[in-house]
Amino acid sequence: MYIPFENLPEESKIWIYQSNRKFSDEEMVEIENDLKEFIENWAAHGTGLEASYLLKYNRFIVLAVNQHVQQATGCSIDSSVAFIQNIEQKYAVDLLDKMNVTFKNGEHIAHKSLIDFKRMAKEKAVTSNTIVFNNLVNTIEEFNENWEVPAGESWHSRFF
Repeated sequence: MYIPFENLPEESKIWIYQSNRKFSDEEMVEIENDLKEFIENWAAHGTGLEASYLLKYNRFIVLAVNQHVQQATGCSIDSSVAFIQNIEQKYAVDLLDKMNVTFKNGEHIAHKSLIDFKRMAKEKAVTSNTIVFNNLVNTIEEFNENWEVPAGESWHSRFF
């Protein structure tokens, strides 16, 4: 069952998927429609999940589940990953590769391989003050407080 993202409790579990490229506005409309349909039918052991999604910067898909109502289980998580894989195929993007870093570069959002990001840190092209997206956060509360943070305050700090 779809619940507006802002109405879910802060303890709700989230999964963040970052695209290796920016989606067009037309693609975002299609993705949003697909997400709404998926969320409405998302279930665990036959029980509908109280869930939502958030699209950020035409690049990130955030799925959220209120685990107080019904826990996401292996099968329901598998179905969400299959949904994300369908988006990858439909739009020829990479959403599941965790070996990439997305960060703010002035007004723009940059996406680099972990190796390239390390090199950029060594060359001081990015610094510990560069805003990175910490996609390892697990709850809406962590997302709100620690998703967009200076690299020096996230797992990226080891590169500086």
